[in-house]
Amino acid sequence: MAVRRASHSGSWYSDSAKELNKQLGTWLNNADLSHGPARAIIAPRRVFILGPSHHVRLGGCALSTAVKYHTPLYDLRIDTQVYSDLEASNLFEWMNISVDEDEHSIEMHLPYIAKIMEDYKDSFTIVPVLVGSLSAEKEAVYGRVFSRYLADPQNLFVISSDFCHWGHRFRYTFYERSWGEIHQSVQTLDRMGMDAIESLDPAAFTDYLKKYGNTICGRHPIGVLLQRCCHMLLQQGACDLWRERHGRRDNRSS
Repeated sequence: MAVRRASHSGSWYSDSAKELNKQLGTWLNNADLSHGPARAIIAPRRVFILGPSHHVRLGGCALSTAVKYHTPLYDLRIDTQVYSDLEASNLFEWMNISVDEDEHSIEMHLPYIAKIMEDYKDSFTIVPVLVGSLSAEKEAVYGRVFSRYLADPQNLFVISSDFCHWGHRFRYTFYERSWGEIHQSVQTLDRMGMDAIESLDPAAFTDYLKKYGNTICGRHPIGVLLQRCCHMLLQQGACDLWRERHGRRDNRSS
């Protein structure tokens, strides 16, 4: 049974369990908890990690062929039952171990998950999913697939993403001078994207991307998240509340 190596440890982060544990403890203790505890604090059964594909062209989403993901702290077990359910939808392909280990987007979250969940390491599983370049329609399809898992409060979703990649290297040099210096322009641009995400409105985030073209690498995993939030609200009969929150009105006659 394949175990995915922590292939970026020793370069992108420490491969020493002692050093990594100390670093993570310091960073987590310094984190702002003004918004209250995350679900991870109350020990979710499963942690879904959706990361963008940086090296392989994917038209959909892919699952790992590994059964465990190694971290310098301890190994994280993949939820084989959820994987079987996802495979049965015929919407997912499989990535081989070399593709899996080349990709960093999922791995970079694993040490944090391992640290936060260290007291529950034998009672939770992970569900890593590599997300390709999806159309808005496909984001909606995958959003519906994941909505039932999001509705379960014992599941936690982690979405991997950076925000603006600015400069000629990334072929992106948008600059709005009225927002200040370049770094202030980038900061404002990213804040606008965050506001669109926090609205939970998939169309607002899509419109933002179309207008500014911001190079958010995790835009498709984020799009899937927004679609499944929207679908979950609709399934729970919260349509009117959701529309009211976002200033929308149903055009149907009463």
